[in-house]
Amino acid sequence: MAKINLLRHLVLALMLYSVATAKEHLRIRRQAVESVTVALPNASKVIASEEIETQTEIPNSKAKPTEINKTEKPIETVETRNSAFDLPASSDSSSPLGSEEDNIYYDNAPIDCNPDLVGFEIVTGYVFSAPEKLMDSQPGTLMLTDCLDTCRKNKTCQSVNYETGLCVLFSAHADQLPGALTKSQFPVFTIYAQKSCLSVKPCSRAWYVDRVQNYKLKTEVKRTVSVASRRECFELCLSETEFTCRSANYDRVSGACELSELDRLTLAGSNAFQTNEGSDYLENHCVDEPNKLCEFKRLRGRILKTVDSVYQEVSSIDECRELCLNSPYRCHSYDYNDTGDMVCRLSHHSRATLADVQEPFLEVPEASTYELSSCYNVTIECGGGDMLARIRTSKLFSGKVYAKGSPKSCSVDVKSALDFELRMNYHDLECNVRQSTAGRYVNDIIIQHHDMIVTSSDLGLALACQYDLTNKSVSNGVDLDVRGDIMPALSEEVIVESPNVIMRITSRDGSDMMRSAEVGDPLALKFEIVDEQSPYEIFIRELVAMDGVDNSEITLIDSNGCPTDHFIMGPIYKGSVSGKVLLSNFDAFKFPSSEVVQFRALVTPCMPSCEPVQCEQEDTSGEFRSLLSYGRKRRSLNSTDDHPRPRRDIDTSKKSAPSDMLLVQSIQITDKFGFKQDKQESGDYYDGNETTFTANEEGHGFCVNAIGLITAATIFLLTQLAVIAIWTYCYQRRQKLQPYQHSY
Repeated sequence: MAKINLLRHLVLALMLYSVATAKEHLRIRRQAVESVTVALPNASKVIASEEIETQTEIPNSKAKPTEINKTEKPIETVETRNSAFDLPASSDSSSPLGSEEDNIYYDNAPIDCNPDLVGFEIVTGYVFSAPEKLMDSQPGTLMLTDCLDTCRKNKTCQSVNYETGLCVLFSAHADQLPGALTKSQFPVFTIYAQKSCLSVKPCSRAWYVDRVQNYKLKTEVKRTVSVASRRECFELCLSETEFTCRSANYDRVSGACELSELDRLTLAGSNAFQTNEGSDYLENHCVDEPNKLCEFKRLRGRILKTVDSVYQEVSSIDECRELCLNSPYRCHSYDYNDTGDMVCRLSHHSRATLADVQEPFLEVPEASTYELSSCYNVTIECGGGDMLARIRTSKLFSGKVYAKGSPKSCSVDVKSALDFELRMNYHDLECNVRQSTAGRYVNDIIIQHHDMIVTSSDLGLALACQYDLTNKSVSNGVDLDVRGDIMPALSEEVIVESPNVIMRITSRDGSDMMRSAEVGDPLALKFEIVDEQSPYEIFIRELVAMDGVDNSEITLIDSNGCPTDHFIMGPIYKGSVSGKVLLSNFDAFKFPSSEVVQFRALVTPCMPSCEPVQCEQEDTSGEFRSLLSYGRKRRSLNSTDDHPRPRRDIDTSKKSAPSDMLLVQSIQITDKFGFKQDKQESGDYYDGNETTFTANEEGHGFCVNAIGLITAATIFLLTQLAVIAIWTYCYQRRQKLQPYQHSY
């Protein structure tokens, strides 16, 4: 609770800093106006002398004119559709006094542009510093959209600086004063927005392009055009119709404009976004991206210093999530209840778009930011004999899509695509399309990110095509259910001698033995030497997961002891100081063809201690980081000599050298797609772990258990033997008594 209060005090301090900055802007502006006012009498004399010398008529105005050098050539003015936004070059060194409205002095004449053609471009992490061009400061502005609307309605406003809680309006922009745009400093980062008058109508979103200076997206280029300005480059991207233009690279020297159908978000996690001096990266903010079936990843311990919107009195985190998905801009992250009770903050930024901003996050242990991972829009085309599922995603997808239960026979492999599809024929037994009622066909498909295993990131979709048999009109629907029941599973344990090492599947902290799990559950593989007094330590390599059905397997820890994919299996680390226990964290996954996952690992003892190996892993931002894993001796991995090192003689009479040990462990893992209920309703559900029976309409079905049948038969035979024995005894007794009966 104390840390949460500390966070709120820190946010309050940032707000006060913004207010103080606004007051400082107002003070500087007043000083500039006063200095110009004091200098006006002398300036009038200069103006008069200049009129005599140059025979140039100067209109009657309060504006302070610029001195004219007779030796220089006059400046030629080129009229363009954006010229109304351009200030003369001489305005960089002068501070003219313009028209007065509500005690606010403006530098320019009103801008004449169709309101429908006015748009903004955003530059994050930069601040525009031009006190003589400052129009107004508005502390307490909690919405970037409100700040932009204020500038849009004011014809004189050409640019704004925005921080959470502060909006500053300017009558000039960075293209007129290039040196005035600099990187923003601690404690917050500033968002600079520049107004432009376009030749094409921008979208209805708050701004139309994100610009990053001196960066370039190195990816496939769909079209390259030579243009005269940056504005023409992003106008080409906005008006592109042959393909979806998501971004453009503009070379300020050559004028080359490269259009691409990818951007920083679709390529998140790659190294495509790189620094490139002299280039401007332009990201189309008007592009329509998928907004259904969206998944947010939780980023613990940090929140953004500057956000685009702050909403108060938001009742739940789900409502905050909906505000993000329905915002007037492309929202990619949000946080809730971290800066105040029922406070929801939204931003169009995520880690993928903040590579050029220094320290954009505020480290707070109890806080969390939720980043948009990916969204999927699914449409169904119902044909005369098949259904076609078309899938569009917001991030490059690599994996497979297949019909539930047919991961190999009815599937499509996808590699780095934003759009893909799966066609399922109604009469194809492999695709398992079922007819639930007359004219209604249903099926379940899986969108699987990994080529071989099912993880918590995968999606299950229930598809349906309903036909009106009279006029053949088609309707379709898409449902998602990620719930599922945990089925009981068996778990076995193998103990290897000298030293005794066991491998177990436990909870994340290594405490409880897990016998069954559900996809996405946090688990850990635990390797432990049973004898605490053992002189050995152990290291792990060649950890493999197998399905046990069709010999499918995936390598989790390679022969060097490093994770092959740290999103599936983490590095091996010590669970205790002594080195007798090793752990590796993972989220439960399964193979499409089986619910049983079997783990096999090669364990090698070492003494007196095992040294970790250094592994290079790529994180979600595309950067490589080093991590330690107790997988293999460092000497064997880092040895680069051409000739082997000479071995020292070891006295084996005292203790024999240990050899590699093979450990095997299995667990049953169920998926989370929850198709069982739908299938039971259609009457086509079958579970291979259940006993099935058939009954006619008059009778009742019953289950026969083999052990029960044997027990009943045994009891029956023993009863028969007892009856025979009693009958034999009675018969023999009767035969003995017969002579005595005749004697009477």
